[in-house]
Amino acid sequence: MKDIKIINPASAAIVMALGIFLYGAIEAFPFVDHYLGKGLTVMLVLIGGVVYSALVRQILRRNFLIPFLNNPVNSFVMGAWIAGMSVLCNVMLKYFPDLHVIVQGITIINTFFLFLFLIWCVYNFKRLWDRPAQHATHGVVLLSTVAAQSVVIVWSELFPFVSAVVVLTVVSLGLIFYLLGVLLIGIRYREDPKWSLTEDWSNTNCIIHGALSITGLALVSTEMMSSLFYLIFWLSVFVAVLSIETVEVRRAVKRVQAYGWKKGIFTYNISQWSRNFTFGMFYAFTMVRHDQPYYLNTMYELHEVFLSVWAWVVLSALIIQVGLWTKEHFPMFRKGDGQKAV
Repeated sequence: MKDIKIINPASAAIVMALGIFLYGAIEAFPFVDHYLGKGLTVMLVLIGGVVYSALVRQILRRNFLIPFLNNPVNSFVMGAWIAGMSVLCNVMLKYFPDLHVIVQGITIINTFFLFLFLIWCVYNFKRLWDRPAQHATHGVVLLSTVAAQSVVIVWSELFPFVSAVVVLTVVSLGLIFYLLGVLLIGIRYREDPKWSLTEDWSNTNCIIHGALSITGLALVSTEMMSSLFYLIFWLSVFVAVLSIETVEVRRAVKRVQAYGWKKGIFTYNISQWSRNFTFGMFYAFTMVRHDQPYYLNTMYELHEVFLSVWAWVVLSALIIQVGLWTKEHFPMFRKGDGQKAV
């Protein structure tokens, strides 16, 4: 077989993870934000260009596209393509506001693909719901929610004239997808009594709280709800973060005990970028809510302390992940016989 350059379909998660750091947590490090923010944004645009151009070339190959679309779980990865582009647009607006018109054009195209993706999500959820035990459903299905809410956030910046009905419809559809996805994940583990936390708990399950965080950010960006609602929603997301990450810590301990540090938790996998994104998204949700003057001041001091601590969590996790990626996959693509490289 002729050697071909290939890319993992989930590679847009790299853009999501790096982008959400530049959008939110970087502000906790003023020196980095002030002196390196624009340069890092240019690097993100270049990385995004490489990732998306490779994805486009790969999509045009029939022997990739058809099997990919036929998989009712893995095809939800397309949500990362849309969310990655949305985050990239937000970062470009933040550091290069003069590119407003260009970002608007990108967002219009991204919105078109979002609606196509949402239709495909309805079809896939029906397939999964008809035979829930047939597929090992995991957190990747919640990228349906992430994609929908990510575009709403960009709309709030670029197209404030978008009807509230349209905005609430998309946000609500994202929440419906979230509920369906969590139910299917629960059914997957309930129907498999032999499942192991060490082997069967997916990295992407952290999107269980990440999808809630981006929904909260979308709602805060639209400013359609009451301050009490946002407070309750933030507390709900906080509980979800604590719950899921407690499971993640238990899983990490078990994997280290079974395989050692390197193989247990310090071996690169593309799905690990989802954790960086979810950590960064919870920071961004908390930051935006904290900065809005008309929201309840309840827990203001707690949020102040939390943001200062969580920023280091986001940065440390990102540095570790970049290190793992660099060690495992440099250069970004490798020649192979069809194995995923990124």
